[in-house]
Amino acid sequence: MGHALVLNTTYEPVAVVNARRAAVLVLRGKATMIQANGGILRSERIEIPLPSVVKLQRFVRVPHMRTSPVTRTAIFARDGFRCQYCEGPAETLDHVQPRSRGGGHSWENVVACCRRCNLRKGDRTPHEWGRALRSTPEQPSRFGWVYARAGRRFDPTWEEYLELAG
Repeated sequence: MGHALVLNTTYEPVAVVNARRAAVLVLRGKATMIQANGGILRSERIEIPLPSVVKLQRFVRVPHMRTSPVTRTAIFARDGFRCQYCEGPAETLDHVQPRSRGGGHSWENVVACCRRCNLRKGDRTPHEWGRALRSTPEQPSRFGWVYARAGRRFDPTWEEYLELAG
């Protein structure tokens, strides 16, 4: 069924909910649909398109900036589900500076990795192993929390609202 991005009246992302919950917000008049995901939600009397992006009718105060948690799903989404060493399909996480050598579990030190590269790298840095990272790991934009919530089901139409491209 998928997920939907919920925007405040100012078009600032507030939450990621499942598409059915977004449809209920639209049906109750609490939100308007901005974009549909192509699916249809059917009941006995009506059919409505499943929303991909909805905008709330009333402003919701968000008390603080959200921080992006470092999770497996979020790291995989940030790295495009590809190994950062060989560009194969990612299966594990790798600490660039091994934890046994003082490396932390942070956005700047964790990358997606395939099992083969992770085993070969072992307890070494990429420089010691003789391989380079495909890209420098960094914390996502201020709306990076969406990675953790949506993961693989991240809808590309959300990018304009999340400022991920810039």
